[in-house]
Amino acid sequence: MRITATRFILEAGVLAFVLVAGCARPPAPGEPLPGLTEAERARFDRGREVFERTFVAADGLGPLFNADSCGECHEEPVAGGPGDEVEIHATALLPDGTCDPLLDQGGPVVQQQVTEALRAALGIDAEPTPARATGTGRRTTPDLLGFGLLDAVTDATILALADPDDRDGDGVSGRPNRFVDGRVGRFGRKAFVPMLREFNDGAFPIEQGITIPSAPQEESIAGKPIPDGVDPAPDPEIAVEDLDLTDFFVRALAPPAPRHLKSSGLRGRRLFVAIGCATCHVTRLTTGPNPLQALHRRTVAAYTDLLLHDMGPDLADICLGLATPSEFRTEPLMGLGLSTAFLHDGRAATIEEAVRLHGGEGQGSRDRFVGLSEKDRRAILQFLESL
Repeated sequence: MRITATRFILEAGVLAFVLVAGCARPPAPGEPLPGLTEAERARFDRGREVFERTFVAADGLGPLFNADSCGECHEEPVAGGPGDEVEIHATALLPDGTCDPLLDQGGPVVQQQVTEALRAALGIDAEPTPARATGTGRRTTPDLLGFGLLDAVTDATILALADPDDRDGDGVSGRPNRFVDGRVGRFGRKAFVPMLREFNDGAFPIEQGITIPSAPQEESIAGKPIPDGVDPAPDPEIAVEDLDLTDFFVRALAPPAPRHLKSSGLRGRRLFVAIGCATCHVTRLTTGPNPLQALHRRTVAAYTDLLLHDMGPDLADICLGLATPSEFRTEPLMGLGLSTAFLHDGRAATIEEAVRLHGGEGQGSRDRFVGLSEKDRRAILQFLESL
């Protein structure tokens, strides 16, 4: 899918209108979408409290966990922003090409912390990497700002952007990932999780060891049962009401408003399209019908197609769902300016380094970027830094 510079400029104008509609100024990071009712705003604020709640072992934290609150990871510069934590994920690519998420060995997320009770019982400081894993990968903490808008984009919109056979011959062949039941995925670096509610609910047991009503039992420790007595809190360890509030908070977080661009940055925005970056980082997505009016038929400058793209062997790590080790979902660029580490594993210290590490389907745009004058490369980076 190609996007002309003219269309890009028009889309930027639409975005500006959407962000300011119903409010005197664009929302600051951490603020809700414009247009919430008074009751919805109160619900948003209550959800933030649950999001920032710190759990302890007596509440059900652990015995394996990565963080003791949602806000511990999604924290900079506000609740819901990116963080500096780096996780370890592991899966197994089988000889027939299918991907084993290693659920019988604790699942693909390898928890890096344990409670004192578990440490005393087993003498471990972290969950062991599953023995059957054929690959491991590092994952930085993304920001969640604007995720409700991504959730409200229809499956049909995502599928319409796919070109798995590269029929247009541009070297880019995005395809959707699918969950185990066949639903179109969109969340996570491999676009495996279909719905924001599943993504949010899953963070409690997977990241904090807090059992939820739909999954009321603790996970195993690399496939071995959890010792008796190390987690005495009754299951489930969080109520549906608190899950509802957390989900509403994340769902209603507004995407950051892009910073004002001067002439150089405006030229960089046009060059971003001209060198093909917008083929994957699609500048505009439109949501479908939604019961939350703030998400109903809205336009968002997400800079993603929510599809998988092969990024070459140098970035490859794990498989997940239909995604091969070298395939990753196009990272949304809204909120890029809040990050201090880039790419899925944080290996890039700057945006320019991240661009230069693009391979596979991203190599053409990368090469065109590298071939630009220093002045034009700087203009593109100014644009990206403004997001």
